[in-house]
Amino acid sequence: MDIVTDGQVLPGHLICPSNAIGLVIFAHGSGSSQWSPRNKYVADQLNASGLGTFLFDLLTAEEAAHASYRFDIHLLARRLRAATHAVGDIARKHKLRLGYFGASTGAAAAVQAAATPGDLYRIDAVVSRGGRPDLAGPHALAQLASPTLLIVGGADLDVLDLNKQAHSEMRCVKALETVPHATHLFEEPGALEHVAELARAWFVQYLGGNEQPRPQAR
Repeated sequence: MDIVTDGQVLPGHLICPSNAIGLVIFAHGSGSSQWSPRNKYVADQLNASGLGTFLFDLLTAEEAAHASYRFDIHLLARRLRAATHAVGDIARKHKLRLGYFGASTGAAAAVQAAATPGDLYRIDAVVSRGGRPDLAGPHALAQLASPTLLIVGGADLDVLDLNKQAHSEMRCVKALETVPHATHLFEEPGALEHVAELARAWFVQYLGGNEQPRPQAR
């Protein structure tokens, strides 16, 4: 399933299990893509729990080669909102709630997209894996209403401090979970499994009710 936005075609991959209980859109981080093995692993675990997933590239290959695109959070959030419109139409047909799973800069895009009012399907849960929600900016953090889980490696000290600051600025239902001894990419034995279980539990809790996704109030 391709997303067409900003004059670009962004390829994506949608999996929606039968009797799905929700649908999660992934926003990968700088230097990654929809084929990130870490995001793919988490997506597989969500699928096994009855959650649909949509993984797509927020940037074209040419754009991804330039830092000015990779760190343009407003651009990434706009692309994520475009994907939300496309996937939201499918979710509406099956009465599925929507969530975001963001990693690195993708987490900032997820916060901005979820916090932006207007013609956008409501996002009922956000999960950040080793993310930089601080890059979404203080206004988006304060405006965010979606229940949000921040997952950070316990040994990823700089990112942990930034997440603690972002967490303090959020007014929504929120949680900050650390994975003991894990570094930024959660490459340690059992670390990614811990991330997947935390994300799974959060999405099941907040997306589990069958309710048609609704556009946010203007």
